[in-house]
Amino acid sequence: MTARRLLIGLVPLLLVATACGEDDAGTTTSDSGKKLDKVTLTLNWYPYGEHAPFYYGRQQKIFEKHGIDLTINAGQGSQKTVQATGAGQTDFGWADTPAVLAGIDQGVKVKSLGVFLQTTPSSVQFFDSAGIKAPADLKGRTIAGTAGDALSKTFPIFLEKNGLSETDVKVQNTDPAGKIAAVISGQTDGLLGYASDQGPTMQNKAKKTVSYLRFSEHGLNFYSNGLIAGQKTLAGRADVAKRMVQAVSESWAAAEKAPDPAVAAMDGASEQLPPKEVLAEQFRTTLTLLHTEATQGKAPGVNTEADWQQTVDVFAEAGMVKSPKAVSEYWDSATALKG
Repeated sequence: MTARRLLIGLVPLLLVATACGEDDAGTTTSDSGKKLDKVTLTLNWYPYGEHAPFYYGRQQKIFEKHGIDLTINAGQGSQKTVQATGAGQTDFGWADTPAVLAGIDQGVKVKSLGVFLQTTPSSVQFFDSAGIKAPADLKGRTIAGTAGDALSKTFPIFLEKNGLSETDVKVQNTDPAGKIAAVISGQTDGLLGYASDQGPTMQNKAKKTVSYLRFSEHGLNFYSNGLIAGQKTLAGRADVAKRMVQAVSESWAAAEKAPDPAVAAMDGASEQLPPKEVLAEQFRTTLTLLHTEATQGKAPGVNTEADWQQTVDVFAEAGMVKSPKAVSEYWDSATALKG
């Protein structure tokens, strides 16, 4: 997790609307005279490479095509995005599925409309010079992690699946903003992070090649980030929700075909935006996370009940879901894309 995420006094990023007139509190009128529904989307963090499709979809008027005037707000972590979405403070959220499951477990009234990052970016990250080639090489190492987060909660399962115990690896409790610094300074041999975020940043800062042990490549996969909505939106703006799902999926598909223009569409998105080369690497990695075996060849955001069940099972085992529910309690398949 990078320091830009933890800046005090976060100011939401309000993208300039394409509308030329406002009809009422919930709609605007586009330059072409089309009536658009005003929609807010709150991200999981400040904008970084993973978010390129939203900016590209907006730039290419994909959201406008679906009758949506999109405003993108910066976030302060998936947990807060889940809470804000459930409270009706934002129409839609972009959040990590573990935070969604935990929120629903605690009574927050939200549902997923589709997970887009279906292969977890969770990984152990380290410089090539560390000599780590396989999970077995982690024995006796010190890894920076943050107590209580999804990475630290699932790391013991990763170790178990690879013949290691929790005592084989020391996890040094580190503030999220300090994990990269801990590795660069040599205090730890690596960190627990997302391959689509911290790795490219660490590589750029240290000018040293970063390698990964991805959980998904070593026996442990679960859903990551996706689109969520609260009860208020699903009950009162069901048609908007369906159009939003379609627009987001189409935007991801378009960005996948044009990664460089998609990243370029983020220009000016935030004062905390990473360097362009980091954004590009983050998005390239993100594109490797869009599908499981069950959804290969399908549109971005198409989910399966079996993949959902696997994710619920993982986080029940990790202790992040105390009272596992039916998949239908977490995923609104009626609004979601059909495979």
